[in-house]
Amino acid sequence: MKARAFSYFRARTIEEAFDAHVRCADEARYIAGGQSLVPALSLRLQAPRLLIDITHIAELRGVRREGEFLRIGALTRHCEMLSEPLIAEFAPLLRAAAPFVAHPAIRNRGTLGGSIALADPAAEFPAMALALDAEIEIAGRSGKRRVKADDFFIDLFETALEPGELIVAVHVPLFKSGQRIAFDELARRRGDYAQVGCGMLATYTDKRVDDIRIAFFSVGSVPTRAKQAESVLAGAVLDAAHVAAAQAALANDLMPPDSDDVPPAMRLHLARVLLGRLLGRLGEGA
Repeated sequence: MKARAFSYFRARTIEEAFDAHVRCADEARYIAGGQSLVPALSLRLQAPRLLIDITHIAELRGVRREGEFLRIGALTRHCEMLSEPLIAEFAPLLRAAAPFVAHPAIRNRGTLGGSIALADPAAEFPAMALALDAEIEIAGRSGKRRVKADDFFIDLFETALEPGELIVAVHVPLFKSGQRIAFDELARRRGDYAQVGCGMLATYTDKRVDDIRIAFFSVGSVPTRAKQAESVLAGAVLDAAHVAAAQAALANDLMPPDSDDVPPAMRLHLARVLLGRLLGRLGEGA
């Protein structure tokens, strides 16, 4: 199958991108890495009149510190998560997740902003944005705003983005001394969509967990925080009893979808297994 005919426009600034989008109303789409959009065009799941290329907009590029946050430009590619020193130092959970994203060819083209905007519930980076308490910087014709990751993901492939808006950057609180991370996912083959995946960020004092954020993916229609499990672990020592209680709490946190390949009960079981594994790593000083 081939994509329907469309026009192409290369924007040099955000304002040029907005102007082009307005001219085509809701029949335009932004394109950067194109790792999700191009297949959708080929299958005619999307058929815009205009593709607006945003890959040459300088404001969407770059990784830098801004106060207590690390600003990661929306056009930062997945492969840069593995090579950028600032990400390794100040957002190591993103680096830990990056090798699990699809395959090298896709990581070389896919962008962080594209992954967050698509909000695939089986993708790694949207869930890690939740775990990191990230803020999504959004630009529209009326100006810019920042939205907490907790408020950004609304429903299946639905986000806080309004028509015509685009993601400028993702702002991640700087990783600090006393914090620990853990990430893993369970998949039939490396590079496949995970049957279940999880990332977490914990703040420690000695052996006690002061605060923890746990985010799962492939367990529902949106990336999901395990808030009940978090409340069990906050202020606790990661002993066997608390780990077991957190695993049990997942029954209230997660609502795995019914599917032909992995029944909900099995997916919930895998989530509990994965949670126990990652909490064990935290306890060992991950």
